[in-house]
Amino acid sequence: MTTKTLELLFQTTEGKSARIVLADPVDPIDTTKVQQVMDLIVSKNIFQFSSGELVAAIDARVVEKTITDLIA
Repeated sequence: MTTKTLELLFQTTEGKSARIVLADPVDPIDTTKVQQVMDLIVSKNIFQFSSGELVAAIDARVVEKTITDLIA
């Protein structure tokens, strides 16, 4: 089984990173829209993290994971 996620990475007020993970992103991924959404998330301050408020969008990436069951 293969799964795909979109990871949005941000910097917080404490200088740490925070991650928002979205399952099953729609292909093809529009990088312009991803950047716009990340900027909106930062500007609206709509998520709370223990490491502080989000201050900057750092990176976005697609992660694909393949899981092979050995004993089922």
